[in-house]
Amino acid sequence: METFLFWLFAIVGVGCGIMVVFHRNPMSSAIYLVVTMLCLAGFYALLAGPFVAVIQVLVYAGAVMVLILFVIMMLNLREESLQREGGIVTWILAGLIGLVLVVAVLPPFPRTPAGAPQPAFGTIEEVGNKLFTVYMLPFELTSVLLLIAIIGAVILAKRRML
Repeated sequence: METFLFWLFAIVGVGCGIMVVFHRNPMSSAIYLVVTMLCLAGFYALLAGPFVAVIQVLVYAGAVMVLILFVIMMLNLREESLQREGGIVTWILAGLIGLVLVVAVLPPFPRTPAGAPQPAFGTIEEVGNKLFTVYMLPFELTSVLLLIAIIGAVILAKRRML
């Protein structure tokens, strides 16, 4: 059953990821991105990480996508502004960049399986302990970065209203 679910999530996730890039309508692309993120949550659930799967759905597929949809609606893009530009050079450059990224991600040697996860792996308590001990500084820097982004968005929105 796990193999079937893995392939289902993989095929749907890759297919929707491709549709995010190639679809002309930004709203449809955002919906395909939601489905891709739901497939990622399915992968996390298969990897015995239920907390990470739920956070993926709540934070990314929920809150972040609502924010992206609001930005798309606020920009109010017209059909003529969505025309694709570029020719064969753009496709060749995109293919080369994609190839470089794939080669950079591939491991240089075959990996051995890590074995079964620890019993506390992925629990809320374990994530909280790691977040507020080992990863305290990156967590706080992320919150400051998000605060700066919110302030910048409010300033840009106010400037547009005037």
